[in-house]
Amino acid sequence: MLSTLQNALKTGAPAAAGPAAAVGGTSFSAALGDALKSVSQTQSSANELQRKFQTGAEGVSLEETMIAMQKAQVGFQAALAVRNRLVSAYTDVMNMQV
Repeated sequence: MLSTLQNALKTGAPAAAGPAAAVGGTSFSAALGDALKSVSQTQSSANELQRKFQTGAEGVSLEETMIAMQKAQVGFQAALAVRNRLVSAYTDVMNMQV
């Protein structure tokens, strides 16, 4: 998730808001959406591996399941941290006096 956001910043995404502002680069909202989809997909695959392990499917190990669950947890925590920073930045901007 963080690498997706960092790539969006490296490609020179404009600071202006709106989908039309992303000429020649990825918009921040698109990068954030892709990152959240990636986190969701990671959680879904971890849940699927957990279900398969619990039902005794062949080829699914406990180690593989635990690693997938940890990856999903780390991704979710990163998404939560980004969300908290965005809310904090929004609050700071809204409290500015003009």
